[in-house]
Amino acid sequence: MFTFSLPAKIISGENCIAEHSKELSTLGKKAFIVTGKNSAKINGSLRDIEKALEQEHIPYLLFDQVTSNPTIDLARKAAQIARDQHIDFIIGIGGGSPLDCAKAIAVLATNEVDDHQLFSGPYSQPFLPVAAVPTTAGTGSEVTQYSILSNKHLETKTSIANPGIFPKVAFLDARYTLKLPNHVTIHTAVDALSHAMEGYLSVQATDFSNIFAEKSLALLGECLPLLNEEPTLAIREKLLHASMLAGIVIAHTGTTAVHSIGYSLTYFRDIDHGRANGLLLAEYLHFLNGAYSNKIQAILRTLQLKTIKEFSSLMDQLLGEKEEIALSEITRYSNKAAQAANIQNTLIRPTEQDIANMLKHSLTFIS
Repeated sequence: MFTFSLPAKIISGENCIAEHSKELSTLGKKAFIVTGKNSAKINGSLRDIEKALEQEHIPYLLFDQVTSNPTIDLARKAAQIARDQHIDFIIGIGGGSPLDCAKAIAVLATNEVDDHQLFSGPYSQPFLPVAAVPTTAGTGSEVTQYSILSNKHLETKTSIANPGIFPKVAFLDARYTLKLPNHVTIHTAVDALSHAMEGYLSVQATDFSNIFAEKSLALLGECLPLLNEEPTLAIREKLLHASMLAGIVIAHTGTTAVHSIGYSLTYFRDIDHGRANGLLLAEYLHFLNGAYSNKIQAILRTLQLKTIKEFSSLMDQLLGEKEEIALSEITRYSNKAAQAANIQNTLIRPTEQDIANMLKHSLTFIS
C-alpha cells in the first residue's frame, strides 16, 4: 500500500517561462521574486521571469539577498517585506538555497509562528503559492514539500515539511545552468545522486518511487563520468531532469542517514551540501551492503558500475582531495546525526558508533 502525489506542475524546455507566462497569472496579482545576489542575473533567469511578469501585467518586488544555507532570520526578514508590500505569491529562482528560502517565506508571510513552530506546525493560515525556477541541477526543491534552513538553536539544518509548500509550478530550462562553475555543477549533480540513492534505499521506498529513482540514476550514470569536462547543453538537460526526478523520489521517501550526517559538515565546516553527501556515499553503501547487497548492486548496475570500489573511485575523481576531520568533530557530528529525524528512514538504523565510523573513513582522519 502506498500513496503518490505530485502537486507541482512541471514545465520543461528552452524558453518555457516565456511560452507559459500565463501560468504566473494563476498564482496571484503581485509577485515577490526571491533569489541570490548575482547568479539569476548572470544566467538570464531573472530577466525571463521579469519579462513574463511584465507580459502578464503583474507587478513584482525583488528580494535578492538569499545566501547559501539561508537562516530562519533571513526568511523572517523577507517575509516581513512580503507582508508589508501585500505580496500574494512567491517566485523562487536559483539553487536549493533560494528555492528553500522562498518556500519558508511563503509560510512566514501568512503565519505568525515562533522558530519551533515554524518547523513543526500547526499553521493557522494557508501559505502563499510558490513558483520555482531551478538554476542548478541538484536539489530538486522545485518538486518537494521541504524547505531546509540553518537552525541556530539546534546547530544544524532543519526541514519544514508540509504539502502546502509544494511549488504550484516549476519551470525547468537547462540554459540557466550553462554558466555554473564546474565545482558547482559537480556538487549539485552529486546532491541529486544522493537523493536518488537514498530514496531507493529508504524504508519508505515503493515500487512507484523506485521508478523515478532508477530513471534518475540512469541519467546520472550517463553524465557523472563526463563532468570533469565542460558539460554540453544536452548533458545539462539530463542533469536537470535527473535532479527533478530525484526530487520527486525524496518527496515520497524522505532522505536518510547521509543527509543526517552531512548537515553537520555543512553547518560547522561550510562544506557544500552536495559535496558533503558525496563524501559519505561510498561508506554508506558499504554500511548497508551486507544486508542489502541486491539493492546496492541494482544501484551500481544502473550507474553503469560494477563494485562499490568503482563507485568510490568515481566520487574521488569528481570531488578531489577530501577534507580533514578530527576525533572531536566526529564525536560531535555523530551525536547530532544520531538524533536527526530522517535517520529513521535508513534501512539499517546506524548507531552513533556506526556514524562515527562512516565519518572517519569518508574524510581524512586526523588522529
